Amino acid sequence: MLSDYQGGKIMKLQLLAAMALVTPLFFIGSVKAENSQDLQKLLSTGECMKCNLSGVNLSGAHLIGADLRGANLQGANLTKANLEGADLTDANLAGANLTSAYVTNVNLKQANLNRANFTRATIHDSNVYKASMDDLNITEAEIYNTGIGIGGEDAQIPDWK
Repeated sequence: MLSDYQGGKIMKLQLLAAMALVTPLFFIGSVKAENSQDLQKLLSTGECMKCNLSGVNLSGAHLIGADLRGANLQGANLTKANLEGADLTDANLAGANLTSAYVTNVNLKQANLNRANFTRATIHDSNVYKASMDDLNITEAEIYNTGIGIGGEDAQIPDWK
């Protein structure tokens, strides 16, 4: 049989454990509250033109062929997201995290990629014509047939026809 002291200690530990599990949920809800409708639209239809998705967590999301033209994805978490064939023309991806993302046949024409993190991302056959790429992180990224590289103003980046 447990003493009153031991029983009280066990209840306190159980309460503490429950609070540790529930508390993060309050913060997640408040971050997504302002753009939850746009997020739901994207996830249910694969389209969200000119949506506000700033700061959302799309880690591991399958956004194959998604229409995100003009969307605000500033600071979004797209870690390990699959963006194959997505249209992000004029999208704002400033400060977005695309670590280990799959970015193949993606249209990033005139997108804001400033301070975006493409560490270990796979970037193939994507259009970056007139995209802004200041302080782009491409550490260990696999880049083929895409106008991203180390250089400067001399790079010839063709537009898709």
